[in-house]
Amino acid sequence: MIILQDTVKSTPIHWGIMGAGRIARTFAHDIQFAKSASLYGVASREQSKAQSFAADFSIPVFYSSYEAILKDPKVDAVYIATPHSHHKNHAIAALRAGKHVLCEKPVVVNPQELEDVITVAQETGKYFMEGMWTYFMPVIQTVSHWVNQGRIGQLHHVKADFGFPLAYSSELREYNNKLAGGCLLEMGIYPIAMAWLFLGQDPDQQTVWHHKAPNGVEDDVVVLNIFDAPSATAQLTTSFRSKLNNNLTLIGDQGTIFVQDYWAAREAKLYRHNQCIDRCEEVREHQGFNHQIEQVSCDIKAGKTESSVVTWNDSRAFQRHIQKIKTHF
Repeated sequence: MIILQDTVKSTPIHWGIMGAGRIARTFAHDIQFAKSASLYGVASREQSKAQSFAADFSIPVFYSSYEAILKDPKVDAVYIATPHSHHKNHAIAALRAGKHVLCEKPVVVNPQELEDVITVAQETGKYFMEGMWTYFMPVIQTVSHWVNQGRIGQLHHVKADFGFPLAYSSELREYNNKLAGGCLLEMGIYPIAMAWLFLGQDPDQQTVWHHKAPNGVEDDVVVLNIFDAPSATAQLTTSFRSKLNNNLTLIGDQGTIFVQDYWAAREAKLYRHNQCIDRCEEVREHQGFNHQIEQVSCDIKAGKTESSVVTWNDSRAFQRHIQKIKTHF
């Protein structure tokens, strides 16, 4: 009997991927470093694309439709890597099919869509989480400990940006109005998530500057959030027009924390004045999705329906803040 229980506990979660694009490939590569997970299948609306993807990553099964992967009883959980304009419908379909769901960020395109998905997750009793993988990074978690321990004193400023140049084309998904295009949802979710992680509140005042692409989709956004108590600011920037520094800087009254390329954080440095007094580093051969995959898989095996790292309320905050920024457009 004990052996049977141990076998059950050691059985990995069998994952399926819905979508076969760039982010799905990162998931497929990094899952090999998650001991509690295994990749069983991949689905695409184009059979040839699913077949090629499966061959590239030695995935046992491929499906020529999203409906097919949800009907397979051997798939325990799905990672939704489709365009975010489709996330709500795909997440709800997966939950109702009895699958646990990890959905790529942004998890939906507005607050009401999120509530619709959460309602179904509650009704079905299945796991549902937004894939804010940065929250699971060992470096970011160490930075959170530093802040909570008071290593930089009272936090006064959060500065975060995320942007890469993307030449304009109305045919590109990222610029497509019908697919919820724009840099705010596509890339701005990262700095918004950092501000929420370290400040944990809605701004009392907000100033927004934005620039629009020829079809009216925003391609550059700068946000200044002001918080009254405790007194703090968050300076957030996202862009399709230029390569930003993509750094996170946390400034307190006693020190500063700097994280280069925080979205896939590999190193953080803690400064007192101009002197680096501490640092943490993760040397890895993967992008870092495995940390998220492993934790979610363990959560599912433990019978949880919600993550304690990226909670439903965290996702609510991301959507709430995105919507508030959009009111300035």
